[in-house]
Amino acid sequence: MLVQHPLHPQPLSDALGLSLPPWDDDVCALLILGAMFGFASYYGDHMVLQKEPAGAVVWGYGEPGAAVTVVLSGAGGLVVMKKTAQVKGPSGTWTTVLDPMDQGGPYALTAGQGSENVTLRDVYFGDVWLCSGQSNMAMTVLQIANASQELAAAARYPYVRIFAAAPARSNVELDDLERIDLPWSIPTAENLGHGNFTYFSAVCWLLGRYLYEALRYPLGLVEAAWGGTPIEAWSSPRALRACGISLQQQLSGPQTPSVLWNAMIHPLLNMTLRGVAWYQGEANTFLHTDQYNCTFPALIADWRQAFHAGSVGQTELLLPFGFVQLSTYRQQGPADSFARLRWHQTADLGVVPNARMPGTFMAVAMDLGDERSPYGSVHPRDKQNVAHRLQLGARAVAYGEKNVIFQGPYPTRAVLEVTRGLLNITYSQELVWRRRDMRAFEVCCSSPPSPCGWLPAPVVAVESRRVTLALAGCGGLVLALRYAWAEWPCDYQSCVLYNSWGLPAPPFLLDALDAGETPGRSQPAGGREMLLLPGSWFSRGI
Repeated sequence: MLVQHPLHPQPLSDALGLSLPPWDDDVCALLILGAMFGFASYYGDHMVLQKEPAGAVVWGYGEPGAAVTVVLSGAGGLVVMKKTAQVKGPSGTWTTVLDPMDQGGPYALTAGQGSENVTLRDVYFGDVWLCSGQSNMAMTVLQIANASQELAAAARYPYVRIFAAAPARSNVELDDLERIDLPWSIPTAENLGHGNFTYFSAVCWLLGRYLYEALRYPLGLVEAAWGGTPIEAWSSPRALRACGISLQQQLSGPQTPSVLWNAMIHPLLNMTLRGVAWYQGEANTFLHTDQYNCTFPALIADWRQAFHAGSVGQTELLLPFGFVQLSTYRQQGPADSFARLRWHQTADLGVVPNARMPGTFMAVAMDLGDERSPYGSVHPRDKQNVAHRLQLGARAVAYGEKNVIFQGPYPTRAVLEVTRGLLNITYSQELVWRRRDMRAFEVCCSSPPSPCGWLPAPVVAVESRRVTLALAGCGGLVLALRYAWAEWPCDYQSCVLYNSWGLPAPPFLLDALDAGETPGRSQPAGGREMLLLPGSWFSRGI
């Protein structure tokens, strides 16, 4: 099902009898939009607008210079709010910001210009989340584990509304969406199970559903995803320049730098948002992998600034941004590009939020591998755990719930017992040792500037918050420590370490520095303390 702009139900180039590439259709739009009146493409019946404390931005098209009246009315036609806006030339657009509204509905939203009126019905106020990324975000409910049960449950969530932009690319920034796959809809088994990698996103849907169960008010979910696409395609030229990436890369189609930003994100900037969910990175395991520690934080910062400005300050500047850390690929794969990408997703700091990525949250997914997935092992079907972990982060970071544990245990300190050949790692949380037969820890035993010689460091014991590793063959010279550094670190829900809430300890790469090298730090009795610092081994040629 492909829906065009509501004011022109076929591509504009077709309507005008012109032969143009589909991504240049916006050129045609400028020729005729001035004679049309109505809302922009992504407003519609059944939609959710952002509730207080922000004001929802509403915009559309009209006759340049004309006055537009926007009326919000409730039950029985009672007028709740009235706004006026001027249609600007030459764009032929008008914009207004509604007063902040409490959660709930339904409302009718009417825009009028002279004798013309357009009314949207069954409109609710709640929280609006944008879901974007590549194919793991695009996977539909039809494709995931327990699909029939999940589809049957859709009818129980009529206040979680869904909208999907159609895949589109453009060489210039568009002001409105070119095409829509799914207009604002009440969820059904049909639109959630439409097909493979089409609409609607299973991760987005489950995140919204779980948030609704916690919040108990309307949620609006907006999907803009395209499989197989690198982060560069979703990044603005500004963000790419910040990382020294040229826009003249020899790439084509939806892989071309900025083309998805232009056609699928830039048109949404006027929308008032509550948060973003992102599932992308697989395409960057073979393209600019070791620049992802720049391109991802740059995309987040740039999207935040752009949505804040586009919504006239209504979308908060530190827009909550959640993401899924990459799952698995190729059980016996010898490469480490997935491990490197996972690390770079945290800006090489291991956990989020952090200083380089404030206001973010992460769902670890390396223990959700699915070797028998009919869509390939890179597309695991357990999206329920992915969404569950995401919503924990959303509740803690976006909604400020104080008692929500949203991430697994992470090391805070390590002490090397040279004489006994042991390394004691202290963690931030109580530990659950789920797999005792796996060798997930490795230490680097060589001297710089030589390449790192990684050796397994078997787990000797796991106590409440401490892991003890054996350093056979490494002696006292430990230069770095890493955990779960593989394309397929562990079997399904069977990594080595979890916390009491079932959340896996995330992977890490940490350099070791003698505590004695740091002023004011004393050595522990009987051992040598190592300060665990974000790993910088990529610049040393591992």
